[in-house]
Amino acid sequence: MPTDVPASILVIGLFLVYLSVGLLLGVVFKGKAGVPLSRRRPDSIHYSSGLTRLTDQAVGALNRGIKKRPTSFLSRVKLEQAGLNKEPGDYLLIAGAATLVAAVTGFFLGGLGISILFLLLAPFVLYLALNKLIARRRRKFDEQVPDTLQMFSGGLRAGHSLLRAIDAAAQENEAPMAEELSRILNETRIGRDLGESLADVSLRTASEDFYWIAQAIEIHREVGGDLAEVLDHVGETIRDRNQVRGQVRALSAEGRISALVLMALPILMFIGLVLFNPLYAKVFTTTVAGFAMLGAAAVLMSVGGLWLSRIIKPKY
Repeated sequence: MPTDVPASILVIGLFLVYLSVGLLLGVVFKGKAGVPLSRRRPDSIHYSSGLTRLTDQAVGALNRGIKKRPTSFLSRVKLEQAGLNKEPGDYLLIAGAATLVAAVTGFFLGGLGISILFLLLAPFVLYLALNKLIARRRRKFDEQVPDTLQMFSGGLRAGHSLLRAIDAAAQENEAPMAEELSRILNETRIGRDLGESLADVSLRTASEDFYWIAQAIEIHREVGGDLAEVLDHVGETIRDRNQVRGQVRALSAEGRISALVLMALPILMFIGLVLFNPLYAKVFTTTVAGFAMLGAAAVLMSVGGLWLSRIIKPKY
């Protein structure tokens, strides 16, 4: 840890940290009503602080810039896939504040070198966290598909229409299935075709099983027949696929844990070295050779991580 830190740098760093936390808690994470207050209470007087107006302008500018130049790294669709009810500008503001806090924390932990390292790693970690949320949401959605399909067929056998069966399944399920089914109902109520809404759900969740359900419903709407029986057959196929998928994950669990340990061990060792022996770690953060070694280590670990990810993901 650096011993001679000017008081001005300490004050500026603490101010930036408090400002970032204030932006996150007071503006970004603040709950937003579905209907604006100006529409719900048109006669009331609305007050907003200068910080709120400044943040709203910044978020609006970020959203307009993303709409003009769409990118696959961060978009409204990607946030919806992760289950985040946020605009891209909100997430960018969160990422900027988190990166600032990480950089200031790194400076007080290990000096300028660690601060630069945390500054570069924070956006990458946030991007990995977003992809992790997407993967977790898709995996939970796939687990809910067989039970939801059984609810569909049960509702149809009870004499309900398909939309009524979807509504009942949306009320009985938990997120993310309940959110996606509710979105299907809302889209059909405003005039969108049911088949298109079902296909969009399968694309948004990357669920091949739900795509089969959408295709079965679309074919039934064209040729007719007993939809409940067709959904039962589709459900049997999906359960067999899930059983095989579970067996594959169980057999590859050891490889995945080994890969996680191999990737995490060098990083944890370096953090421990910085915390417990900063004088020894200062060689990596204050010299050209140290920066070169850190860069080479980052490149080698990236290549190794990509190699391990291909090994532990068997295709079946």
